[in-house]
Amino acid sequence: MILVVGATGLLGAKITRRLLQQSKPVRILTRAGSPAAELSAAGAQAVTGDLKDRPSLDAAVAGVDAVVTTANSILRGGADTVESVDRDGNRNLIEAAAGAGVRHFVFTSLLGADAGSPVPFMRAKGESEALLRTSGMAWTVLAPNLFMDVWIPMVVGAPAMAGDPVTVVGGGNRQHSLVAAEDVAAYAVAAIERREAEGQTLIIGGPEAVSYRDIAATFERQLGRPVPVQTVAAGEPVPGLPAAMSPLLAFQDTYDSPIDMTELAAVYGVAPTSVEDFVRGFLAAQSPAG
Repeated sequence: MILVVGATGLLGAKITRRLLQQSKPVRILTRAGSPAAELSAAGAQAVTGDLKDRPSLDAAVAGVDAVVTTANSILRGGADTVESVDRDGNRNLIEAAAGAGVRHFVFTSLLGADAGSPVPFMRAKGESEALLRTSGMAWTVLAPNLFMDVWIPMVVGAPAMAGDPVTVVGGGNRQHSLVAAEDVAAYAVAAIERREAEGQTLIIGGPEAVSYRDIAATFERQLGRPVPVQTVAAGEPVPGLPAAMSPLLAFQDTYDSPIDMTELAAVYGVAPTSVEDFVRGFLAAQSPAG
């Protein structure tokens, strides 16, 4: 049995569907009111629980061979914070899994996570990685770069479609190998049963490094009209984005993150999605026919 935590989210749903398509026995942790009906109808066994509720996790991991978690607090609110979900919640899940004798734990972190990071979200992910490595379970850490599916629509796609300027923090010229969530899901599913993935951190990116200005230019080509770009200083809010995303955008403007995916993609048989192809698909989905 494979437990997927975060199964109703962007990445978790893709992982769950891939596992079900392979006829794997899948259990999904869902919270009250979560939209899990489609996955349940497809064959997933839904159990109710919450990362903040340790007893519910003990029940969820019973009889489980592998855990894959993609859950995080970024787009949540209320009681779901970096501290309660990404730090304490992940600790609850790791300790529950280890106590239940789970063999393999696949943890979705992110590129640059570090227990010493000044960014709370990055720090919490780094602390969880460190805990997992000492848990006694076989482990795999997925360290994807920025998700195309999150950052491109929110930072560039939404304002571009509305005819508004794209707002970036700082210069907007830093180069990052953005990755499609579908590609990360492919690595996650492959990692569950591949022994060579155990004890490994898989750094995952897309096929090219691009800046937000490059992405805006891609939208210009696809839309056939100008997409203006404006900037704000680090610490200022970014119009249209959740408050939690502004410091992450500011952090992205402090470094470049090109990743050569040639070897990893060949080993795991994943064909990386290009930004051009992602933008083309995004725009097709926004059209009336899409």
